[in-house]
Amino acid sequence: MTVRTRVAPSPTGDPHVGTAYIALFNLCFARQHGGQFILRIEDTDQKRSTSQSEQAIFDSLRWLGLEWDEGPDVGGPFGPYRQSERSELYQQYADQLLENGHAFRCYRSAEELDQLRQQIKDAGENRALKPGDLILSAEEQTRRQEAGDNFVIRMHVPESGRCEVNDMLRGTVELDWALQDAQVLLKSDGMPTYFLANVVDDHLMEISHVLRGEEWLNSAPKLKLLYEYFGWQMPVLCHMPLLRNPDKSKLSKRKNPTSINFYQRMGYMPQALVNYLGRMGWSMPDEREKFSLTEMQAQFDIQRVSLGGPVFDVEKLSWLNGEWLRDLDDNQFLDALMNWSFNRDYVMQIIPHLRTRVETFSQVADKAAFCFNGMPAITVDHFQHGSVETESMKEWLQFYLWSLEAQVDWQRDGLFAQAQSISKALDVKLKDFLHPVFVAIAGTAASFSVVDSMEIIGADISRARLRHAIDVLGGVSKKQTKKLEKAWLTLQQSSID
Repeated sequence: MTVRTRVAPSPTGDPHVGTAYIALFNLCFARQHGGQFILRIEDTDQKRSTSQSEQAIFDSLRWLGLEWDEGPDVGGPFGPYRQSERSELYQQYADQLLENGHAFRCYRSAEELDQLRQQIKDAGENRALKPGDLILSAEEQTRRQEAGDNFVIRMHVPESGRCEVNDMLRGTVELDWALQDAQVLLKSDGMPTYFLANVVDDHLMEISHVLRGEEWLNSAPKLKLLYEYFGWQMPVLCHMPLLRNPDKSKLSKRKNPTSINFYQRMGYMPQALVNYLGRMGWSMPDEREKFSLTEMQAQFDIQRVSLGGPVFDVEKLSWLNGEWLRDLDDNQFLDALMNWSFNRDYVMQIIPHLRTRVETFSQVADKAAFCFNGMPAITVDHFQHGSVETESMKEWLQFYLWSLEAQVDWQRDGLFAQAQSISKALDVKLKDFLHPVFVAIAGTAASFSVVDSMEIIGADISRARLRHAIDVLGGVSKKQTKKLEKAWLTLQQSSID
């Protein structure tokens, strides 16, 4: 059997280190067995998927040296490799499931689904929604069909019993069917969900092994059942341990930078980041900490993966990056430094904003330092303002951060428009609103245009600095977050009105 593995990221935001982690282990497993590694783009979420995010996935994985044999940009014998370009296939297989009685059309509205879930909860039952809860009478279904109501296609699942799933790292795992819902396979817009698209694509692309995050383990029974419905052989499953924050919670951008682009912009070497990801739950036979991608591939054995949740510690990554940097000779160090940010393309973005603000070249480094630094060395005192409390500034920064997390086109005009919209909704002067943003981004309120600065340093560093500033101002507790989320929804509505 030819070993074929894949990674299937969604182009809906910044490229995640978790994607690189899973891609790395799929690549190493394929290379260990002389097989192929495939990149497939899961862009079935048409509202959130963007070509910019897709390109960022390509660029970030290539920066790390994780090359694929088949994919949207390189082609291959099993294309197309974008799920949005395979919609007719999914419709065909969904229809097949309907014809064979393995799936059904569900006309239930969102409100009805909420009511059904509440009824199950009120009855004291610990189970998911089942076909028996969802299927309407023939008369009602005909009525809704004739009325042109939207529907989704769901799969039939057992009401009770246990399902055995074989996992490469865990052996046989038993999971309760009562907790498996009647999974949506095809959405009302005709696009497939993860379950249908991945089963169809993995089969047609002859994927032999699926190495994915352990958060998908609980849904494995539905995956197995779909393969049985189609009469196909299921790939071998391997659920990798989740990356964790230092406090053992699931890795998240609120507690740890998660974007690959962040680490690239912060000046980490790609070899060090790959090395560190390789240490996440896996070890070399001789237990050495520092190793290259080539060395990892040569020594790779999936059975050396530990099931304990590996902790992604930025301090440990920084130490390891230092080890890689010290291996460079002076010329290599200078080349890497210039390639990172001290290059003509990047510096030319900064110079137009500096020329009118300096009188000697010796002032340039001080004025432009924040364009090359990591997190500014700021304290609460840096935010002092004659008429605005720091608590208000913290809330403004949080609102601005939330707006920028949804910002796709990272241009100064869009960044300015977001700030202007929020300040207007808050009924505060734009100058006052931008004061803490200046401090967060540049470390001082006396800098050139903050939206120009943010465009130059990029989305990942800008967002990280805003989060850092919020923490410096005392952070936002869970209770405060809920309160601010309500206020943010109100602000958004007022800006629309």
